[in-house]
Amino acid sequence: MARCDAVELKFGDLLYAQEKRIRHVYFPTGGFISLISSVDGRARLEVGLVGAEGMLGISLVAGETIAPLQALVQGAGSALRIEASQFSLVLEQSPALREVLTRYAYVLMNQLAQMAACTCFHPVEPRLARWLLMTRDRANSDHFYLTQEFLAYMLGVRRVGITRAASSLRRRKLISYSRGKVIVLNGRGLERVACSCYLVGKQMYERVMH
Repeated sequence: MARCDAVELKFGDLLYAQEKRIRHVYFPTGGFISLISSVDGRARLEVGLVGAEGMLGISLVAGETIAPLQALVQGAGSALRIEASQFSLVLEQSPALREVLTRYAYVLMNQLAQMAACTCFHPVEPRLARWLLMTRDRANSDHFYLTQEFLAYMLGVRRVGITRAASSLRRRKLISYSRGKVIVLNGRGLERVACSCYLVGKQMYERVMH
């Protein structure tokens, strides 16, 4: 922490470009970051989320300095930032840090695989509920900002699909959604609608990290 700078993450900021060198490592303390896979430079799909539970730049633990995914700020907020070279130096000096980040790398790897399978096999509405819950957990708040356009490419569907799914959740008074402002009104109800991927990911984190 002594080598980190406190920074503010702004909504929409690109922290990592896919297949480009990692310059900094981020430990979000208030904001959260989407991990996005791009195909042919056009089609984009979110495959992971990083908030206060984790870090951005985990590939450095394996000695890999090239970002495998695009990293885009989805929720504005605070973070601690350290230069990649400084992080690697600290990692060499601290077996305890390496051990806990190795476990986090395992959790994140499972999250990426789970979200890929979720996109392929689960309907849009349960996936939207899962994504809203994951966002709530990382934002540490029931209030956050999301546009339909952003949600559409986060979930890999057209905007009309997001509109239908969000309208259904709103009719059941699980969420409030207006002009990009989302309020989770009934978290337990949203968990019942969400696909099993939400609980699987949560249990995985608690088992491995705690």
